[in-house]
Amino acid sequence: MARRKKSYDFRFPPILQKLKRGPQIILPKDLGAIVAYTGMNKESIVVDAGTGSGFATIFFASIAKKVYSFENKREFYEFSQKNIKRSGLTNIIHTFDSVFDGISKIEDQIDIIHLDVPNPETIFSSKFNLKEDGYIVAYLPHTEQVSKFVKTAVENKFTCFTIEIIAREIISRDRGTRPQNTGIIHTAYLTFCRRENTGE
Repeated sequence: MARRKKSYDFRFPPILQKLKRGPQIILPKDLGAIVAYTGMNKESIVVDAGTGSGFATIFFASIAKKVYSFENKREFYEFSQKNIKRSGLTNIIHTFDSVFDGISKIEDQIDIIHLDVPNPETIFSSKFNLKEDGYIVAYLPHTEQVSKFVKTAVENKFTCFTIEIIAREIISRDRGTRPQNTGIIHTAYLTFCRRENTGE
C-alpha cells in the first residue's frame, strides 16, 4: 500500500510546527507584522511577555540575538518551557516572573518590548532599559484596551501607531478561485510605540 503524501501546513512556519499548543497563541500573521514594523533582526534584544505557549518567544528567538521571556502563571511557564526545549534554541532567557518586575533586572539595552499581558500599560510604571529608538508593542484584543494603552503611552512621551492584520485565505479549484467561506478575521490590534522625537 502506497504511503499517503503528507500535506504541507503553510499556516505555520517550520519552527512553530514543532511545538504543542496550550494557552492561546499569537498567529503568524501578527508575529510577522511585529517583526516587519519593528525591524527585528539578528542583532535585536527582545523582551516577550507573557510567554503563554511560547510561540511568540520562539518565533522572535529564531530571528533575534536574544529574547527575554516572562511568564507569571506557573502552568503556562512549565508548558512553554517544554516548547522552548523542543525548539532547540539557546538564545532564550525564560523567567517565571511578571515582566513589570523582572524587566528592571535586564542589563542589556532592549530593542523591542512585546506585551501580550493584562493591563500592558503598567509597563510605563516599570523601569526598563529601552534604546532611544526602541519599540514597545502591545497585542490588544479589544478597542477599549487600545485606548487605555495609547493614552498611557502618550502621557509618558511615546507616540503610537495601531493596526489590525486581517488575512483571508484564498482557495483555488478547477471550478474557480475565491476566498474561504470561514476563517479567523480578528485576532487583536497591534499598537506600536516609540519615544517622542524631541528634536534635540
